[in-house]
Amino acid sequence: MGLVLMLGLIMTLCLVSFAPLSYGYDPLDPNGNITIKWDIMKSEDTSYDVKVSLFNYQLFRHVEPPGWRLSWTWIGDEVIWNMFGAEATLQGNCSRFKGQLPHSCEKQPVIVDLLPGAPYNMQVANCCKGGILSSLIQDPSKYGAGFLMTVGAASTFDAGHAPSAYSIPANFTVKLPGYTCGPPLEVPPSRFPSDSGRRWTQAIGTWNVTCIFSQFRASLTPKCCVSLSAFYNSTIVPCPTCSCRCQGLPGTRCTNSSSKVPSLLQLPHDATEELPPLVSCSQHMCPIKVHWHVKQSYREYWRAKVTISNFNFAKNYSQWSLVMQHPNLRSLTQVFSFNYKPLDQHGTINDTGIFWGIQYYNDMLLHSGDDANVQTEILLNKDATMFTFREGWAFPRKISFNGDECVMPPPEKYPRLPSSAHTTSFFRFTLLIIPCILFLMFAF
Repeated sequence: MGLVLMLGLIMTLCLVSFAPLSYGYDPLDPNGNITIKWDIMKSEDTSYDVKVSLFNYQLFRHVEPPGWRLSWTWIGDEVIWNMFGAEATLQGNCSRFKGQLPHSCEKQPVIVDLLPGAPYNMQVANCCKGGILSSLIQDPSKYGAGFLMTVGAASTFDAGHAPSAYSIPANFTVKLPGYTCGPPLEVPPSRFPSDSGRRWTQAIGTWNVTCIFSQFRASLTPKCCVSLSAFYNSTIVPCPTCSCRCQGLPGTRCTNSSSKVPSLLQLPHDATEELPPLVSCSQHMCPIKVHWHVKQSYREYWRAKVTISNFNFAKNYSQWSLVMQHPNLRSLTQVFSFNYKPLDQHGTINDTGIFWGIQYYNDMLLHSGDDANVQTEILLNKDATMFTFREGWAFPRKISFNGDECVMPPPEKYPRLPSSAHTTSFFRFTLLIIPCILFLMFAF
């Protein structure tokens, strides 16, 4: 018995030890990550030039304002002499230098992207987006960012000697909720084309840092919920109570009137941090609600309507995305007013797709007014091998908004077809009433 208990304890400890590793895994985007690439481009007597790039390799999760804020810890006494395409938030204590001062003397510098419209002499390729990174699917041309900087060790500069080796920083972070970065790993040097691809140059050395997202680390509570309805049932299934928060709990903010809410710019906040949600008081207390309505049924097709509503007065959602899992999506025929692309992550099982807004039309989900929601309708072919309206089959299995999984109602509450007992009674009534009507017609 003692041996069994010991083995059980060991297995439990192993499961607990490895559990956090699974939190960053998303089966709908198994290879998604943000990669930081550190390329040493040139070495001089007392300094070396570094090209830093960030790539968002996530299919549907993007980086919203206020954007990424890249940070690391220098191993030695390095300083950043100058920088293009980005800037350090603090210069730090540079009192030991005379004459021209470094761009930053911080041991743990925090680097931010330049804003759009930055001076041309400060720009480099892929810079100046305000820290915003698109997902791979939504806009493949804007999923990367980059900047250049000149690095040197303060002690060797004073002595006039070159650094003996390149010291790669540690403790990288992008300062985005939910992201955890691993250690830098040396990889084959990056290659760069020139002269229309006829010549290739390469970095002196290249290191990669991989950052993984975990919804558990990003927020202790969900950020969205789902409600359901159907044309064949008068019941509207609301979001589950306390889906995201509960009214009255410490730290929970809600309001019953939008007229009493100041504008986003008037709300006290740090410009480099996202405001905590200020939502409409409701039973679910979620910033975002997604409503799925089974709208119509035709002989060969059926139609569903999807509405996304923003209840967060403290945030406008730009470049939003909605990922849905439904077995009939493989037979999707038409999508109205949204962009759509299937996510074929499991071979022939094409049951998942991503929806997002059309640029300059509905890619911005505002927090109030007539634009506080966006809607679409989708037309799906009735696949004879699986289609049915029974047992909640017509409703999605999973929905996520901006990569955050939404709270679904319990399956037993889904709108259902009228019961078979009612149907049988209706047919019995019809069989009885028709002969009576015929009798009266012929009798008179």
